[in-house]
Amino acid sequence: MAPHISRRRLLTVATVGATTGIAGSAVRGSATPIEPDEQTNAIDRVPDSVGLETLADGMAMLVAVDFAPDTDRRYIAQRDGRVYVHETDGIREEPFLDLRETVITGGERGLLGMTLHPEFADNRRLFVHCSTSSRPGTPEEYDHTGVIAEFEATEEGTRAKRETERVVLEVPQPADFHNGGDLAFGPDGYFYAGIGAGGGGGGGGQDVTTDFLGSVLRIDVDDRAADREYAIPDDNPLVDREGLDEYYAWGFRNPWRLSFDDDDFFVADVGENDYEEVNLVEKGGNYGWNIMEGTHCYRNDDCPAKTGTDGNDGERFRDPIIEYPHGEDTSSVTGVSVIGGYVYDGSTIPALEDAYVFGDLLASERLFAATRPEDDGDLWQTTVVDVSDGPTIERILSFGRDDSGEMYVLGIGASGGGLYRIVPAA
Repeated sequence: MAPHISRRRLLTVATVGATTGIAGSAVRGSATPIEPDEQTNAIDRVPDSVGLETLADGMAMLVAVDFAPDTDRRYIAQRDGRVYVHETDGIREEPFLDLRETVITGGERGLLGMTLHPEFADNRRLFVHCSTSSRPGTPEEYDHTGVIAEFEATEEGTRAKRETERVVLEVPQPADFHNGGDLAFGPDGYFYAGIGAGGGGGGGGQDVTTDFLGSVLRIDVDDRAADREYAIPDDNPLVDREGLDEYYAWGFRNPWRLSFDDDDFFVADVGENDYEEVNLVEKGGNYGWNIMEGTHCYRNDDCPAKTGTDGNDGERFRDPIIEYPHGEDTSSVTGVSVIGGYVYDGSTIPALEDAYVFGDLLASERLFAATRPEDDGDLWQTTVVDVSDGPTIERILSFGRDDSGEMYVLGIGASGGGLYRIVPAA
């Protein structure tokens, strides 16, 4: 594993590889690393290794997958702006959606996120998050505009109708990296979007009054206000307070991937210099960037325990549930860019049940698994799960989970980009 990869180039690193990437959270200072002799049986039952089964390969950079309900069909998003349909017989030749005319790539830009509406079987609505050229209202000195848009698919679900495009939200982005991008619907039916801090170490995260940078937003895409293409949930934390109503949580550097498991909301936040982290996010929580990196002060040893920002009333920063250092030791939980996953809820690998399965950009034939500690104030216990069977996996870009709780990896191996199902080791 190369230890000197720039933290600014998560997707750029993966491109190079492709050519040969709501409860229980504690306040800062309260999390206690778990010593080996304190570990519970939960982490001990996690398997040492798993296998991968190839569903699709030889593709470009795959950044998202979602599963059509009640049918054997998957929608796979490529960073270049195309979304493909994968069925029992393989990938359909014609893209489901092709946005290459409007999506810009380079750096960490591109098609960054995709999700189906929970009622997709009836309404055929899906949402994408893309990097586009600067639009009116984006400051001249900014790099581009992030656009969250909705499309409607045909009745048979094999093609998106371009004429149905509706721009839901535009997010001016100051740089071509740290843009976040993931989208998901929560168990409450609301729409969540991860937005990166948009720059280097001095990027956003603590200002909730000016822009959406360094945040997770929550909006209602099934309703609209007079002045916007969505409505604001009444219980969003900054409603009737100083700050932007769309905010759900803030203090993130680059929330590249997020997921729900019942009411638990996992946000994996890519670190800067030394540490990667996963957060169990609560409404109104501040997760520390750019003052904290994981449980550590980002720039000095005297960083405050409180935010000192308007709109958060001086609440203490929230600790991550998972933290691991940068490094090249492939036998331990180290890496350069955390790639958030899901809680495993399938039946194929019983030993993974209830474990949060995730990874790192520089996979080196590894996944990671974490289990909940007995004390909610402790960091989750985390271990390496080797990929010992099936195709090689050199870079991981994203994960998916189907309605049966089985998990999938989107990554880059010897045959290029691919979609792989996690299966038991042979």
